[in-house]
Amino acid sequence: MGMTESLRPPTLEEVRAAAERLAPFVSRTPLVRLQSDGPSRIFLKLENLQPIGSFKVRPAASAISRRIDETVDGGVYTASSGNMAQGVAFVARALGIPATVLLTKNTATTKAAALERLGARTRYLPDAEWWDVIYDHGHPDERGLFVHPVASRDVLAGDATVGLEIYEQLPEVDTVLVPFGGGGLATGIASAMRALKPGVRVLGAESDHCAPLTAALEAGEPVETAIRPTFMAGIGVGRVLEEMWPLVKDLLAGAVVAPESEVVDAIRFLCERHHVIAEGAGAASVASALAGRAGEGNVVCVVSGGNLDREDLLEILRARIPPPH
Repeated sequence: MGMTESLRPPTLEEVRAAAERLAPFVSRTPLVRLQSDGPSRIFLKLENLQPIGSFKVRPAASAISRRIDETVDGGVYTASSGNMAQGVAFVARALGIPATVLLTKNTATTKAAALERLGARTRYLPDAEWWDVIYDHGHPDERGLFVHPVASRDVLAGDATVGLEIYEQLPEVDTVLVPFGGGGLATGIASAMRALKPGVRVLGAESDHCAPLTAALEAGEPVETAIRPTFMAGIGVGRVLEEMWPLVKDLLAGAVVAPESEVVDAIRFLCERHHVIAEGAGAASVASALAGRAGEGNVVCVVSGGNLDREDLLEILRARIPPPH
């Protein structure tokens, strides 16, 4: 348990090694052209089509498979109430090892039930104790391998495989919009792009319900930002993690922010025009691209996940904004 070396971006060799490790667990997701008018050509990297409906299976598989020997005594565990939890549970089940997911006490019962269906043990912690696990990279009462949801070299290498695929599918890429939650996916993709095609801009995509990346870039350091209740759970954590900030500042070209109403419109647009189900976080990149915030050229939007609550989807298709959770 505990933090080790300071984070540095994965090398291209490490990313390619991660791509080989995680191949048995993930799909090579398609890159499709978005049918829209405007100065840019928009493409969708459909990570919502992964086995768990999210890119998070990549970092989970990368981390667990590289350090499988550390799972012998106690299996594997993580702290997440979202897609990373499902990623860890999915990979652990495939490998036949036990998985534990540490949740906050306000985690929705539907999420806990989904984890239990994947065979994971769930344990609830008070919010402060849960955050200590994130900061300390582990919990003193748990055994086995801890998989940090964001800040880990192996996790970042898994995230970066999305960038590797984007470049292979569209070498002419100019800009990549990446939903920004903890920053692992955005910095991972940016590290791959810097190695493969340094001129590519990688932008963090946020919603106006909470935009910690935008605030940090403006202030020159991570700052606390207000969080407005919303149906979007995958982005907007209030503050950029201190250990991620050096990577974020070095690798990302900036941030774009979409009003929540635009994200809702993007979800509806993707569903009705392209038969793609995107969760709020996954559609944030598309919302800003459709609004022209990414500029001209070949713009790739990472649709990071499709785990949208059914009732929320129904509200959106009825042209309403879902009530806050």
